[in-house]
Amino acid sequence: MRSSISEAALVLGVNASTLRRWEREGRISSFRTTGGHRRYDLDQLRGLVPALGRGGPEARVTVVYARVSSHDLKEDLARQVGVLSDYCAVHGWEHEVIQDLGSGLNYEKRGLRDLIKRICTGAVGRLVLTHKDRLLRFGAEIVFSLCEHFGTEVVIINRSEESSYEEDLTRDVLEIITVFSARLYGSRSHKNKKLVQSLREAAAAL
Repeated sequence: MRSSISEAALVLGVNASTLRRWEREGRISSFRTTGGHRRYDLDQLRGLVPALGRGGPEARVTVVYARVSSHDLKEDLARQVGVLSDYCAVHGWEHEVIQDLGSGLNYEKRGLRDLIKRICTGAVGRLVLTHKDRLLRFGAEIVFSLCEHFGTEVVIINRSEESSYEEDLTRDVLEIITVFSARLYGSRSHKNKKLVQSLREAAAAL
């Protein structure tokens, strides 16, 4: 089936600019309509994309992933994106930003699902995070294994600032209780916010 560049990019989990670049480099080919528009054979590209993506991190896209757990932390999300973008700029990496608002226990976040799909198509050469737990509170190692398999370099900016076991455990328990209290009372309810604030104060006092 022949598809437009936007349709092919969506199905394959890469950017339209990536398809254009691969075509300029002679790595893939397209058909042209009488109006000069590109058309791609999806069956052909599905077999080629994983191999094409393994040209090393510099030959593929760098993706920065940022996440905060709630809408109340949108300012923190913006700061996180700023830190990631500045880090990439210092290293001369052109990059794309994927960001999520949602719990680190939620595997169904739109940004995370998009990221995993693109990693599995070989389109992501480098993944940059501020901390490991920005990806997932539990199960990040599974995503990192996918990165290793598909040749995606993982860069964790604050790897040297790893927290202690007790700090990790406290944050995990707090997040679990926050998720369940939000489901019980509603994420924006006064009762939920009061409970979460009390939990945070108690955790800080430990």
